[in-house]
Amino acid sequence: MPHERDDTSLLWDMLDAARKVRQFIEGKTFHDYSRDQVLQAAVERKVEIIGEAARGISDELQQEHPEVPWRGIIAQRHFLAHEYGEVRQEKLWRVATARIPELIELLEKLVPPCPSDGPTSEPCD
Repeated sequence: MPHERDDTSLLWDMLDAARKVRQFIEGKTFHDYSRDQVLQAAVERKVEIIGEAARGISDELQQEHPEVPWRGIIAQRHFLAHEYGEVRQEKLWRVATARIPELIELLEKLVPPCPSDGPTSEPCD
């Protein structure tokens, strides 16, 4: 049986992956994105990681925070993992440019600060 990860660790994974998506697309247009298969693959992978981590979040935490679209995040991961040939890049671009910033904002409210680093918004190592 795989080792169960705690909610805090999974939230940090989600936040880290979301921040990386934001970093990857910073200063890019859809035209840039649509012509760069490496960028598309990187965004897809990070969105998939966000969904995989969300899948492991306890039911209790999900119920305590209905403002986070858990089901949609998990469904997006499922689609990317299993329907990869059907991914429409314009939809993934909208996720990256509209949904990811919203998700970062929500997750930053849920993730505790790193105990050793003081007041920081970067993930704990």
